[in-house]
Amino acid sequence: MLQAIARLALAAPRRVVAVALLVVAFSAIVGVPVAKSLSPGGFRDPTSESWRASQILSDKFGQGDMRMIIAVTSDGGVHSRASVAAGSELVAQLTGFPFVTAVTSAWTAPPQAAQTLTSKDGKTGLIVVGIAGGESEGQKHAKMLVDRLPRLDGVTVSVGGEVMGNLQMINQTKKDLLVMEAISLPLSFIVLVWVFGSLLAAALPLAVGVFAILGSMAVLRVIAFTAEVSIFTLNLILAVGLALAIDYTLLIISRFRDELSDGAARDEALVRTMATAGRTVLFSATTVALSMAAMALFPMYFLKSFAIAGIAVVAFTAVASVAVTPAVIVLVGEHLDSPNVRLFARRLLRRPQPVRRPVDQTFWYRCTKAAMRHSIPVGLAIITLLLVLGAPFLSVKWGYQDDRVLPRSTSARQVGDELRTNFAVNSLTDVIVVIPDAAGVTPPELARYASQLSLVPDVSWVSSPGGTYVGGRVVGPPSAPAGVKGDSALFTVSSSAPLYSQASDAQLDRLHAVPTAAGRGIELTGWAQINRDGAHAVTKRLPLVLSVIAAITFVLLFLLTGSVVLPLKALLLNVMSLTATFGALVWIFQDGHFGGFGTTATGTLVASVPVLLFCLAFGLSMDYEVFLISRIREFWRVSAKTRADNDESVALGLSRSGRVVTAAALLMAVTFASLIAANVSVTRIFGVGIPLAVLMDATLVRMLLMPALMRVLGRANWWAPAPLARLHQRFGISESDLPDRSWPQIRAADWAVLKTGLGSSVASKVPTA
Repeated sequence: MLQAIARLALAAPRRVVAVALLVVAFSAIVGVPVAKSLSPGGFRDPTSESWRASQILSDKFGQGDMRMIIAVTSDGGVHSRASVAAGSELVAQLTGFPFVTAVTSAWTAPPQAAQTLTSKDGKTGLIVVGIAGGESEGQKHAKMLVDRLPRLDGVTVSVGGEVMGNLQMINQTKKDLLVMEAISLPLSFIVLVWVFGSLLAAALPLAVGVFAILGSMAVLRVIAFTAEVSIFTLNLILAVGLALAIDYTLLIISRFRDELSDGAARDEALVRTMATAGRTVLFSATTVALSMAAMALFPMYFLKSFAIAGIAVVAFTAVASVAVTPAVIVLVGEHLDSPNVRLFARRLLRRPQPVRRPVDQTFWYRCTKAAMRHSIPVGLAIITLLLVLGAPFLSVKWGYQDDRVLPRSTSARQVGDELRTNFAVNSLTDVIVVIPDAAGVTPPELARYASQLSLVPDVSWVSSPGGTYVGGRVVGPPSAPAGVKGDSALFTVSSSAPLYSQASDAQLDRLHAVPTAAGRGIELTGWAQINRDGAHAVTKRLPLVLSVIAAITFVLLFLLTGSVVLPLKALLLNVMSLTATFGALVWIFQDGHFGGFGTTATGTLVASVPVLLFCLAFGLSMDYEVFLISRIREFWRVSAKTRADNDESVALGLSRSGRVVTAAALLMAVTFASLIAANVSVTRIFGVGIPLAVLMDATLVRMLLMPALMRVLGRANWWAPAPLARLHQRFGISESDLPDRSWPQIRAADWAVLKTGLGSSVASKVPTA
């Protein structure tokens, strides 16, 4: 098939490019407005206890599933004339909107609740607004409310809460995308010019990246018509589309140049390039896409969205790389290396034309040989380093994203900071208790249950259908949402336990343990329970997801190599490098070292973020494994298959692909590092984590640890049980359909080294230049 694509590119390059341009134009029309259709949420588990409780609140009690918090500040204090007038006017206006389900304020609530809605310094009062419509419609409603809030004299009004945080997250992400594009595209182009040596060749990966990005955006917009899709997928599409486009086109163009330098004619070189590098691209893309697809096993649509986006962007990139790239190569012909920046630089600096060195004098060959000569100390040193770097991951604490992912300049962040520092009780720590089936439960039984809830440590008060309880005694009427509707009962528990702390977690256990009214079951919600459910949803399914990824990777690498040892080795190396990366992320973003790279350290990590980063980094790291193993196997499959042949095949494979892999890793790191410019901290974590994982994998792991391990294993690298070996002979993936020339053309000057390392059995199989 790939050879047929190459021949199509040779026969009709203009038609192929024309079709690609039409696809780009259509995708741009459909996909560019996609941000308006996406949501910033998706971190909650729709099968969890907190989700079920939230649905009861919305369906039976009319409590909005999203909450807005309005802070009204006056120098004269909450009870000043200006503050009272402003608070009363805002409450009156807010209650007039049909999607506003509840309004509680420091000026209208009973004394017990009013106290918790007033700041410690007495200058700020809160209005808590329940908004219906979920994450998608709730944002539209919030925007409408904010746009219609009146300007009030004598007070400062700030708007925050979950729904406002989501709205500002969308707006910030749109701005971040423009900044990231402005950074990543020109910077990547500069590095590409340095790698390729010409402007035209450097522009080709960017063109493939634009094709993949626009196509994926169009797919997301279509899917968003029928399902919730996370807005954070735009960051993924931009970074992954550009990074993989660079990887794949770099591999294809480098292989094409190698074939030309080995003496092949243009047409033959292109066909052979697609039969080797093109097949590697498709195999690698399959591995990356399936690693991303595993995220669909999680229940949160945040991760499901990334599975969809990952598959889409990888598919578009792979198709453009193997279909459009060869057509462009044919179309531009000898101008592919024009203008030749390196030639211009050499002439400007009056340096001579570089002479192609024998293979044994190249950096990558000598580096690989050195790593294999000292395989035991090199392997132990790198493994120890990776384990030390990964040690902080043992102390990871899971949390839930809140307003602190936003920059301090946003109103949602400012209101959140005010709640955490200037209020005795943070309303975000409230725990909502729902008895779904309270039919037949008497008021005295509900009262006894509320009294017992108020005795739980770190509970400030409990608002129940019969009144507000403090320390086991009723002190007044209900001070927060509470009541009985139909056959369900609602209680609000005010908690002084800090979110994401051991005290908060222990309080949830104690609240669950309180004997319920008439022995009925309960459902809890609120930020603390939502956080617990989110972490549980990830950790519960994580073994399954990791097993699926491992099985897919093992099978694919077995089909490529015919070995059961190399896939296991690849999995081990990937896990070790990613563990080191996660340790660094915990140390930086959870514990706050290096200033958290400009983010606010909350003492936790959002559970779904490391999972997403693992799936993404695992797939990208396996990208380089496929590049290297494919090239090594080309040499191994025509050798006499001795231990010396194994070592020489590794050295020759890395000498041919080491520069490509390193350049690809550098370019990918540059692309993802542009995410550091994002002002949403969840995105910034990827801007640090992915470059760190990719660079560590492409240098320490693939260039040093991998050859050291392959030297230790020797011929065992290529072992498989007899039944599996027969299975591979029937169904295995061959890197090339051209067996006589699957070994790359090597100049006569290189041959002395090969004869020494591989022996005469190989000499007869290697064509001379």
